Amino acid sequence: MINLDEYDALTHQIIGAAMRVQRTMSNGFPEVIYQRALLIELQRLGLAAEREIELPVYYAGEKVGARRADFLVGGCVLLELKAVGVLTPAHHAQLLGYLEAFRIPVGLLLNFGAPRLEYKRLLKNIRQD
Repeated sequence: MINLDEYDALTHQIIGAAMRVQRTMSNGFPEVIYQRALLIELQRLGLAAEREIELPVYYAGEKVGARRADFLVGGCVLLELKAVGVLTPAHHAQLLGYLEAFRIPVGLLLNFGAPRLEYKRLLKNIRQD
């Protein structure tokens, strides 16, 4: 089982960076604008952040393809950004599926479309608020 405590400091830095973007820009922009702004904030923190990175997809231990992820930070935290009015269970399921398929231990679902930043921290098959 994955221990979230190992990733707390990194995920808190990422959430803080996302909050700075949200406070500065508010809501109403397309997702790509928030991606670009968040990359600037993550780089200012000195975090190893890759945007629109292509990652291999695995099924039953076998590579079955590749898919682009919004961000990979520190090689271990996957970020899925949204700019929607309300997060839905489908958004959570998407990130959980990516964590499994990409073999990444921790994910953050960040929504810039609401009046305040919404975020959910997720582990493979375990949701953490």
